[in-house]
Amino acid sequence: MVYENMTLEELEKEHAQLLQVYEDFKARDLRLDISRGKPSVEQLDLSMPMMDVLSSDVDYLSESGFDTRNYGMLTGLTECKRLMAEIMETYPDNVIIFCDSSLNIMFDVVAKAYTHGVMGSTPWCKLPEVKFLCPVPGYDRHFAITEYFGIKMINIPMDDNGPDMDLVEKYVSEDPAVKGIWCVPKYSNPTGCVYSDEVVKRFANLEPAAEDFRIYWDNAYNVHHLDMNHPRIIPELLELAARAGNPDMVYKFGSFSKITFPGSSIAALATSKNNIADVMSQMKIQTIGHNKINQLKHVRYFKNTHGVMAHMAKHAVILKPKFDMVEKILSKDLGSMDIAHWSHPEGGYFVSFDTMPGCAARVIRLMKEAGVTMTEAGATYPYHRDPDDSNIRIAPTYISVQELREALKIFTTVVRLVTLERYLGEMNGN
Repeated sequence: MVYENMTLEELEKEHAQLLQVYEDFKARDLRLDISRGKPSVEQLDLSMPMMDVLSSDVDYLSESGFDTRNYGMLTGLTECKRLMAEIMETYPDNVIIFCDSSLNIMFDVVAKAYTHGVMGSTPWCKLPEVKFLCPVPGYDRHFAITEYFGIKMINIPMDDNGPDMDLVEKYVSEDPAVKGIWCVPKYSNPTGCVYSDEVVKRFANLEPAAEDFRIYWDNAYNVHHLDMNHPRIIPELLELAARAGNPDMVYKFGSFSKITFPGSSIAALATSKNNIADVMSQMKIQTIGHNKINQLKHVRYFKNTHGVMAHMAKHAVILKPKFDMVEKILSKDLGSMDIAHWSHPEGGYFVSFDTMPGCAARVIRLMKEAGVTMTEAGATYPYHRDPDDSNIRIAPTYISVQELREALKIFTTVVRLVTLERYLGEMNGN
């Protein structure tokens, strides 16, 4: 069935039928949520044994003999830095361990640049204009940080290989007001794309006009594969940038937030020694140390990267059927209609869906009225402005497979309904 080939009468009949189906869904008074990329209860349960690793009758000493209950070890326990470095594909000396959220680290790094500058450069608050490049569609919380500080955000189109590097190179090399770029290089939020080797190498070889330009490399989903037998691998940017003569150009972020417990995990910044010294100039005033007991708990539970990967295999068993369900229902209900397209991620937490232009906001509104909460239309673009009003982020991880099936059946019905409205409006001259 292709709507553009149908007569007005056929479109009106199809619209009436779908409208009745939609009203039936609304009458069920559902409460479903596919708005945020949260782990499910089953995923959280996987980490519960970690709660038993430490108790009142065990020692709280690190491998160096440091008492983790006390002040000190500002950059993190040596063994925790080693574990996080393995996950982040770098060296322990490049790592600072923080508390639960890499988002909090990103905010702090931007805030310090704004108020005090980067490694002696002019604070951004004293400059006439500061700009950030924003690959789109992208992560709404990244964009919220730069918007909060009044930083001008510039859209950079994405494809299956990553950002448009011709544009990135042009902006970075020609405009000293461009101070950073947000990147989710593996299983990107929301498209699930994985940056190609060529894209990563071009990032490493950027020639910034601004001495304080940084790549904000949020590798949040580095070990979040749906198929553990075929993980996607990308080049390690810190090392590549150093070889290219850009040792200080990269801030790399990672965390255990979707590995163990969001809100009570560990997070880290990996970067050059110069950047670490710069960050520490703030951090030693800001805190007397992060949660080292939690660091010790993670290390004793996982021991090394092999323990982490065995744990992630359990996550994949839970997540893959949900992503398979998304693909199955979208393909069955919409695949032959030529009215939408969507991503086919191999890892991460999201599926990116594109309606026909001008339809996304209406779809989200009707979904909410039917009892299904989704991320607001436009959220995947800076300032919540999707120029085509077409991109929708689907987050299938939190709810059960059966609930997800219900939500997706409503979604495909609504997409068809809104698309029909668009065609009928065009045929009626509206």
